[in-house]
Amino acid sequence: MITTINPYNGKELQQYQELNKKEIKAKLETAQKTFEDWRTTSFEHRANHLRKVGALLRKNKESYAKLMTAEMGKPVSQSRGELEKCAWLCDHYAANAPGYLAKEHIETEHFKSYVSYEPIGVVLAVMPWNYPFWQVFRFIAPALMAGNVGVLKHASSVMGCAELIQDIFLEAGFPEGCFQNFVIGSDAVEAIIENDIIKAVTLTGSKPAGAAVASTAGKQIKKTVLELGGNNALVVFKDANIDSAVEECVAARFQNTGQSCIAGKRLLLQEEIAEEFLDKFTQKVKTLVSGDPQEEDTYIGVMAREDLAEELEDLMNASIEKGAELHYGGSRDKTYFAPTILTNVTADMPVFKKETFGPLMAVTTFKADEEAIRLVNNSKFGLGASLFSTDLKKMEELAAQIKDGAVYINHKVASHPALPFGGTGISGYGRELSHYGIREFVNIKTVVIA
Repeated sequence: MITTINPYNGKELQQYQELNKKEIKAKLETAQKTFEDWRTTSFEHRANHLRKVGALLRKNKESYAKLMTAEMGKPVSQSRGELEKCAWLCDHYAANAPGYLAKEHIETEHFKSYVSYEPIGVVLAVMPWNYPFWQVFRFIAPALMAGNVGVLKHASSVMGCAELIQDIFLEAGFPEGCFQNFVIGSDAVEAIIENDIIKAVTLTGSKPAGAAVASTAGKQIKKTVLELGGNNALVVFKDANIDSAVEECVAARFQNTGQSCIAGKRLLLQEEIAEEFLDKFTQKVKTLVSGDPQEEDTYIGVMAREDLAEELEDLMNASIEKGAELHYGGSRDKTYFAPTILTNVTADMPVFKKETFGPLMAVTTFKADEEAIRLVNNSKFGLGASLFSTDLKKMEELAAQIKDGAVYINHKVASHPALPFGGTGISGYGRELSHYGIREFVNIKTVVIA
């Protein structure tokens, strides 16, 4: 049995019976059979169903948000925001998939040459708990519009959300095998990847999970897309608009109680403005309301599990032992971790080198632009970075020196349906969203007519 637990009060929510091997086999066969029909449907047909999904997300936003908050502790107002973003994504791919996958005609010496984008089959998604709906939707919406079908192995702690997403697609009129949730543990994933029905795998999660999935898929010569987290830097230069930069940096770090791969985790401040910025940043953090995530004014909820809060506490204490100063916060009560600011952080400290998945900001100062770029790039991760300055020309020049998959200027790193999302280094490979994302799991076919 898989049991879901409310991380705020520790109460059991629901139990789910894991699928056995026979049931998994039957579901995979259903997916394959459905794919053979679904691949022949028109873009208009697929888009009509996907728009209905978006409408259901908006119509039932309140009840869906409460379940999401109960399962993983996200403040309910932010759960609503996640659902609205999923609906936006559905509308985006319903409108743009035909253009993203249109035949590309290329002039050659032949009578006609073109590239077509055709579905490949059943795609497995292995998804995390921190954005229980969004992570799934940014995989399944483009997959279905491309003519593929999907099966989901979601995090055990949000199995209620996983089952609900499956129900939403059925209610919107999608055939049963277009999207199926598999109630399974991690130990069942390897055999599913090895099954001939599965044609590709996408995973959002940790480096060990990504390495394991990629290894198994690689042995079967199956494509993977991996999004494996980040250690994003927020760089504030001396000519930045301090007040607006503070607002962006607070949201970048503490949204979703800091449990986000694209959260700004390292705050790099130019020395000339470091004191002023830190004072305003701290005052803003002090206004963030902690409490019951089901309450409307709560901004900082709880972490999804107590062991995750303990891990963050260990990184904080190890960094303090190496010379970091506890500027604000630092307390923990079971799954609750208070918003925390560490200063005097150097590049050899755990909170600088590792991904801090929770509400802790590590603050480092720098003198010159070159030093700032060295600090940004001093990471094995490469998901994204944010630069804050009024000198936009210089920021574009500096952006070209950053190795990450995304650079945002005067804005926190965020995912957008029209823009590719993904990283470098141990942040993974491949891209989600935009036309790049929908083309990850298609057969890019060359057709030549002589």
